[in-house]
Amino acid sequence: MSFASPPFLLSLLVVPLAALALHLRSGRRPRHALRFPGVATLAQVIAPTPRWRRLGPTALFLAALAALTVALARPQTTVAVPRERASVVLVTDVSRSMRADDVKPSRLAAAREAGLAFLDQVPDELPVGSVTFSDETEIVESPTEDHDEARAVLDGLVADGGTASGDGLAAALSLVRGGERDGESPPAAIVLLSDGESTVGRDPEEVAREAGRRGVPIYTVALGTETAVVRGPDGSALPVPPDPQALRDVARASGGRAFEAEDADELDSVYERLGSRLGTREEKREITAGFAGAGAALLLAAAALSLRWSGRLP
Repeated sequence: MSFASPPFLLSLLVVPLAALALHLRSGRRPRHALRFPGVATLAQVIAPTPRWRRLGPTALFLAALAALTVALARPQTTVAVPRERASVVLVTDVSRSMRADDVKPSRLAAAREAGLAFLDQVPDELPVGSVTFSDETEIVESPTEDHDEARAVLDGLVADGGTASGDGLAAALSLVRGGERDGESPPAAIVLLSDGESTVGRDPEEVAREAGRRGVPIYTVALGTETAVVRGPDGSALPVPPDPQALRDVARASGGRAFEAEDADELDSVYERLGSRLGTREEKREITAGFAGAGAALLLAAAALSLRWSGRLP
């Protein structure tokens, strides 16, 4: 919690001063003594008032005073709210290396399931687009609130060919550019899942720098283990280790963030975190009314109980 007017918090010093004043007042002896008290009056004098009845209204009064003084400082809290006019483009590598089974049942299957989990995390109002690539860009779907289109793309993934990460990112960036309104781009982000170094096409880091200039962060996810292999056309084993450093360079150049995932469960958690990060934004909201209302309620309660139990205000 933060405060829009923190100097007013100094007003809290009034609370201990008020407590001291009430204590001193309660310790003063009455000015006039009772003469010839009646039996009923004497019984009330002899029977002491329970301590909680004497201190309850005072405690409520001090709590009310504290709440009202905090309200003067205009307290604020940070909440997550859906991004307005934002869009996200999922860019998925479907090169031959995604056939590797170091992530069960395969990198491609894990990527598909994690992408579907990502779509479940983001708000329904968030437009999501899709791009797939191998040695060239294959599928390009513009961002839409109909997430079933992105799910259909993920369900139809087939791995083959080389890795043209730069071309895939350029296609995603063009989808964001197409969403410009009044000369300005709406908030947008790109999520790139790839398991290896780009082998053909444009330099992905160059595209990432362009995305950074446009204010479009790229979040990268490196999938796989160092010992992974796939079978070539002749049946030979081809090593396909991931290249997390290349993906970190892409994320850094764009102002995004890089993630690494070595198994399907970890990949699911990465996409869940991304869904929360991209689908919402943090916003400060003032909660002064809550503190002021609580203070007023406590003040009324203190007055009511004090009048009922002692016939005077605290």
